[in-house]
Amino acid sequence: MDHSIIRITKELADMQRSSDLSIAVACRDVDVRNVKALIIGPHETPYEFGFFEFAIKIPKSYPSTAPSVQCLTTNGGRCRFNPNIYSNGKVCLSILGTWRGERGEQWSSAQGMESVLLSIQSLMSANPYENEPGYDKANDAEDKQRQKAYVQKIRHETLRISVIQRLEEYLNLKSDGTGNLPPKLSDDSDVDEATVAFEPFKDLFKRRFLWYFESYMAAVRLGKSETKDGTRFQSMPFEHKGSNCMEGSFNYTQLERRLLNVKAALDQELTCWAADGLAAKLSDSTVAVNLGHQFDRMVAHLKRGDVPHSVALENDNPFIWILTYFGRPMTKFDGGIVRIKLHFSPQFPNEQPRVIFQSKIFHHQIAPDGTYCYNPPTSAVADVRTHIEAIVAALEDDEPAYDPRKTVHPEATKLYWSQVPDEKKQYNRRLRRSVQDSMEDFPE
Repeated sequence: MDHSIIRITKELADMQRSSDLSIAVACRDVDVRNVKALIIGPHETPYEFGFFEFAIKIPKSYPSTAPSVQCLTTNGGRCRFNPNIYSNGKVCLSILGTWRGERGEQWSSAQGMESVLLSIQSLMSANPYENEPGYDKANDAEDKQRQKAYVQKIRHETLRISVIQRLEEYLNLKSDGTGNLPPKLSDDSDVDEATVAFEPFKDLFKRRFLWYFESYMAAVRLGKSETKDGTRFQSMPFEHKGSNCMEGSFNYTQLERRLLNVKAALDQELTCWAADGLAAKLSDSTVAVNLGHQFDRMVAHLKRGDVPHSVALENDNPFIWILTYFGRPMTKFDGGIVRIKLHFSPQFPNEQPRVIFQSKIFHHQIAPDGTYCYNPPTSAVADVRTHIEAIVAALEDDEPAYDPRKTVHPEATKLYWSQVPDEKKQYNRRLRRSVQDSMEDFPE
């Protein structure tokens, strides 16, 4: 086998097994040299939780030669998201050979796709204006104002283009004439157009939108407090009007409405899953039979366990499982009886289950609407038991590693990770109170 193919295959496998929630990669089995990558915008930046896609084309001389990278999130070639990420998709990085760099910053065979993606991610900073050459001389009041204006319009367009338009496209929602167009490649692009059409992250986008919905709404509130609808974006000195720039105007009122529409459509999708699931059961589809067998095995497994958790089907539908979780003694969930619903798509396991807490639990990994943030098992996505074990493990983890990409309940997260003792105590009190309420709400 070609040595470069072996290297590429290993890199892809390593990244797909990684616990890094901000980067994802995928390719068609028949074409590992054309890779699609996703970078989720870093927390506490104007790119926060945006979905930025890139096409990576890997030459036969790899890793001796750097890959070529094209940004696909450009609103059809009309939006420049960074001084170093152009509207035509060009990514300016010294390790890619697309930007002059200091000695030692050039590409070497010790680097790989992950280092390229991490370098691009580092461009998505809290102050992206600093990526422009000559930034170190930008210290007067006008420069400071310009930097703030640049952050404001990136935050707006991150929501509008990378989040809302993408989800509207997936959900077939109307977008008031501002719908997402197919990504536009530059005339000299060497990116395979089949890679552009390849859509491996559709389910991930939907699940992560539900994770980050509260953060998106917080960004809207912040934007409304700083700008007025109809105000034109301020042009930056490095932008070229009409071509390589970010033009437009603020309209957070419209973005808020569209965010709510996307959320409602995703909620409605679960109703469709349930109806399609019952139809699939009646026709003995492969997925329905598989989920039915897995349910029977899960019931038997839980009966043998040392904690009386249980599972049931809602309306005898194998596509809707209800997990009843009994809090372990001597833990924060001691005495709690928590209902958790797992919704399965008729496309399972290509679409992962959506996990929603029916009991109102105040927890840093449970969104206010009950959406649960847990890591689906990468090695056994078709095994429901591993999902349930991951759900329970994340709930009972008393010493989780801090990961801002799991911010699904901003208020609970702030209290949980606070260095102020009283705030951490407030979090524990509210969690315990919600656990006690779950027991009172549980029917006899």
